[in-house]
Formats: sequence, C-alpha cells, structure tokens
Amino acid sequence: FLQQKGSSLVAPVHIVSEESADKTNLGFIHAFVAAISVIIVSELGDKTFFIAAIMAMRYNRLTVLAGAMLALGLMTCLSVLFGYATTVIPRVYTYYVSTALFAIFGIRMLREGLKMSPDEGQEELEEVQAEIKKKDEELQRTKLLNGPGDVESGPGTTIPQKKWLHFISPIFVQAFTLTFLAEWGDRSQLTTIVLAAREDPYGVAVGGTVGHCLCTGLAVIGGRMIAQKISVRTVTIIGGIVFLAFAFSALFISPDSGF
Repeated sequence: FLQQKGSSLVAPVHIVSEESADKTNLGFIHAFVAAISVIIVSELGDKTFFIAAIMAMRYNRLTVLAGAMLALGLMTCLSVLFGYATTVIPRVYTYYVSTALFAIFGIRMLREGLKMSPDEGQEELEEVQAEIKKKDEELQRTKLLNGPGDVESGPGTTIPQKKWLHFISPIFVQAFTLTFLAEWGDRSQLTTIVLAAREDPYGVAVGGTVGHCLCTGLAVIGGRMIAQKISVRTVTIIGGIVFLAFAFSALFISPDSGF
C-alpha cells in the first residue's frame, strides 16, 4: 500500500514536468517560426536590404555583412527586451492588443501593396544609393583631412591596425550606423516588439536573428541584381497576408495556452 501510494504521488509530478517541457518547446518553435516569417516578409526589399546590397557592391562583403548583422542583431535583442518588458501586464491584455496590432499592420500592408506600382522598389533603391554616395563623399573628405596615416588609406598604418582593419574601418561603422538608423522605428522592429510580448522571447530572438541573417546574406551575395528583381509589391502583399494570419490565429488559440 505504501509503495502504491508512493508511486501515485511521484507519477503526477513526472507527467506534469513532461507536459511543461513539451509546452515550452512548442512555445519556442511557434515563436521561432512566427519571427522568422515576419522578418523575411518585412525585410525583403526594405531599406536595410538595399543598404546591404549596394554597400556589398562597393566594399568588402564580409565587412558590410558584419556591420549590418551586428546592427540588426543588437536591434532584435533590444526589441525583444522592449516586448518582454510588457509582460508585467496581464497576458490576456497584451495578447489581444498584439493581435489587434497584427491585424492593423496586415491591413495596412495589403493596402500599400495593392496601391504600389510593379517598380515601386526602384525609388527606395535610388534613395539609398544617394544616401550611401553622400556618406562616401564624407568619408573621402575625412581621409584627406587625416592624411596618409588614416586607417583606410594604407600607407603609414602599423601592423596592429592592419590586423583589425575590417573591424575598425569606417566601412564597418558606416554599415552598422546606416542599418541601425534605418531599422529604428521600422515595421520589423515594431513587429518584433509585438511578437516578444505574446510569444516565447527566446524563440523570437533566435527566429528574428536568423531571418535577418537570411535577408542580409542574400542582399550581400546577390547585390544589385537581386535588389532589382525583387517585387516589393508582391512581398508587401504576402506580408499583409502573413500578418492577418497571425491575427486570425488568435480566434483559435487561447491567451493562456503558453504560446
């Protein structure tokens, strides 16, 4: 009888722990898939995509990729922290507020996409080109003022400076700064904050970072060719549908379900 009683006391604890682990894993996977899909439809053909694509055609691709990814990774972590901070509010409120925001984002993206012309992305591409050209001119002026001892100019630099050239170069700083400023207040930042408020924050952080890696890597490798061939109109319409799908899923998923 004691053994039976002991086993009956231990068994439920084991079952609960397994259920809790499964729930945590499912929450992480759901958040990861949600984040990576939202980032991809938000970033393809976006300003940060064009920045990486154009800079990669002019400068060392690894340096551009490192600067852009550092900015996007930092922005993703900050956005997740902002979203996670709202979890002090009861989940039922944050869940339905985030659902309403997804619906608003989705409807807005669909409207924008349907109004766009097929070559809509060219205007933003030209705007980014002009901005990078302006930064290039500022960089050249800085080189002339600093003289031959400048880090980027080559002659007169020391061996330790050459060793860290790709990580302290103005190109790295330029890629980081342009990407960070372009991403601040962008739709992908706002959606990352909203996702972190309702999903597993670790899943959102990993999924968002992977999504940015895929988009930025594609931009760096493909450069201008991919930037010109991407239909911003099609991506925007697909993005609107994805956002509405997340909003619609709230009708079938309880706020207390864990994801």
